[in-house]
Amino acid sequence: MSPRTIGGALMNNYLPELTVRIAMGLGEVDAEIRDRHTRFIAARQQADGGFGGREGPSDLYYTSFALRSLAILGELHGDLADRACDFLRSKLGGQETIVDFLSLIYGAGLLENSAGVEVFAGAADDWRSQVAAALEKLRRDDGGYAKGELGSASSTYHTFLVLLCLQLIERPIVQPARIRDFLLSQEADDGGFREIRASKRAGTNPTAAAIGALRIIDGLDQEVADGAIDFLLEMQNDEGGLRANTRIPIADLLSTFTGCLTLTDLGALHEIDTAAAMRYVEGLQQPDGGFFGAVWDEVADVEYTFYGLGGLAILHP
Repeated sequence: MSPRTIGGALMNNYLPELTVRIAMGLGEVDAEIRDRHTRFIAARQQADGGFGGREGPSDLYYTSFALRSLAILGELHGDLADRACDFLRSKLGGQETIVDFLSLIYGAGLLENSAGVEVFAGAADDWRSQVAAALEKLRRDDGGYAKGELGSASSTYHTFLVLLCLQLIERPIVQPARIRDFLLSQEADDGGFREIRASKRAGTNPTAAAIGALRIIDGLDQEVADGAIDFLLEMQNDEGGLRANTRIPIADLLSTFTGCLTLTDLGALHEIDTAAAMRYVEGLQQPDGGFFGAVWDEVADVEYTFYGLGGLAILHP
């Protein structure tokens, strides 16, 4: 195998740059396919302007995925965007989890950039500083961040989310060296990363989160990158997609997207069978739009549709 070098520029602002990258790749996909998925997502907007999962009311998490999908499709505008803005504004006073708060912040940014509507127009002048202070309360002694204030264990994924939030609100990342130490402590012998210290094995999605976080803080070296690449290469199975971890035999769309994205960032996507991965992603598309999450799935939703669109964009020849 030829020597590897870490591919791609540092993510100065990870999520916005990712949105642009995927949108550019998706622009090469057939217009009829893009239109089909646009119609699928738009049809799932609820009366309050938000989007829900496979059942139940609107929530911030699924609304963010719907808005991300519409943004990369170039279709986040007009009445749909105005109604989504109303939904996000209705959530400004709530106590949200870090996942939901990231969804709120990023959804607001997408609406402002794509449709010119401002969710935070009436917020206090120091709201960004208040958010940064609240996020720092999730810091634990090992340098990482927990899922919530009552959580005792730092989480690879939630540490990544905190960094994304800080980027989006344009606040400095505090003590990045401690964050790097925590992330590296999550590395397993096979080169992948664990979600929490007590986890018995590494996973595709924690590995993607760890590599993304290390890139944000400029803390990724070649040895760690090579280990992550080797781990992710082992996750592709005969279906063509990537598995969540070594104990799960079946591929899924989330792991396929995050794994392929990470391999792209590390300059190693060509080391998997990209044609097989593309066939896997295409095989989960539904005739009326939307994507299933895996071959066993029976319902398409807006979250997996984003992963599917991202997969098409990354893997498009």
